[in-house]
Amino acid sequence: MNLDVQVMENLQYAANLFFVWIGFGTVVGLLAKAIMPGPDPGGAIATMAMGVVGTVIGCGIVSFFFEGHAVTPISPVGFGIGTAGAFIILCFYRLLAGYWFVEGGHHPRMRHRRPHYQRRRRSYSYLDDR
Repeated sequence: MNLDVQVMENLQYAANLFFVWIGFGTVVGLLAKAIMPGPDPGGAIATMAMGVVGTVIGCGIVSFFFEGHAVTPISPVGFGIGTAGAFIILCFYRLLAGYWFVEGGHHPRMRHRRPHYQRRRRSYSYLDDR
């Protein structure tokens, strides 16, 4: 019976951690999109994934370079690092999606338009019977 209680507690802890990361990732991704000017690519899932991945990468880099300093994501420092990581991921996403540099001379968000031809005036020349 003790094993059953321990499994349930572990499951509850994992579910709690999962939902905290989902909420935290969404807030961090939204903040990164709010800081970056211009049109925002991706929807809600991309925003959340960008926030979670940015936080993991940012906290991992800080932990790698500053040995002995573990940064928890749910802290003011972790929030700032997560936002910076999500911002960098958003920059790379826009760069790779062609939002800043466009090949071929047209922007992907603009509709393909036919060239504007000037309307020719119709001149009706009637032959005079004179």
